[in-house]
Amino acid sequence: MPTNTRIFEMPFADVYPLYILKAERKGRTKDEVDEIIFWLTGYDQEGLMRQLEHRATFAAFFDDAPNMNPKRELITGVICGYRVEEIQDPLMRQIRYLDKLIDELAKGKHMEKILRE
Repeated sequence: MPTNTRIFEMPFADVYPLYILKAERKGRTKDEVDEIIFWLTGYDQEGLMRQLEHRATFAAFFDDAPNMNPKRELITGVICGYRVEEIQDPLMRQIRYLDKLIDELAKGKHMEKILRE
């Protein structure tokens, strides 16, 4: 997979509303998007809001994540034309994990399955 490092420097706050919009268009909620982010990264509401307010880049957002969930390794499948489990760059893989989880939410999967419970 070619690594487009421009996304690494993109503010997470610019993409976060798009995640919410994608979910809400399919009848899901902002709270569910937040729950996915909390599960994946270990952020809580306060930590997420701080990252958004400081306009942390994707790189900083994932670097500062309090506790990346070890179950994230169970996330598999295709996102943006690439198998997420085959993405070599660790940061790009984290970003695509989140994309994949939001995609699963928008496709109507139950939260238990999305959160690999």
